[in-house]
Amino acid sequence: MTLELAVDIMRNLLQTALLLAIPILGTAMVVGLLISFVQSITSLQEQTLTFVPKLVCVSLAIVLSANFILKTLTDFCISMFNMIPNMAQ
Repeated sequence: MTLELAVDIMRNLLQTALLLAIPILGTAMVVGLLISFVQSITSLQEQTLTFVPKLVCVSLAIVLSANFILKTLTDFCISMFNMIPNMAQ
């Protein structure tokens, strides 16, 4: 395995991981900001108020993006398996 191939594999790995995390982490961030904004306006500082909406929205984001996540992971795994003959050289 050459250095260029190893760097390419790591770049693809990190790019795929970031691409898969963006929908879930983005949803959690937006919901957290909205709940914090509502809490600051209403002066409600209840910790459980932020947990339940985030849990529901992140679960919904996972369900809605499951097809995209599965397709992306499948494509990544296929490309890694196709690179195996190049690693032996």
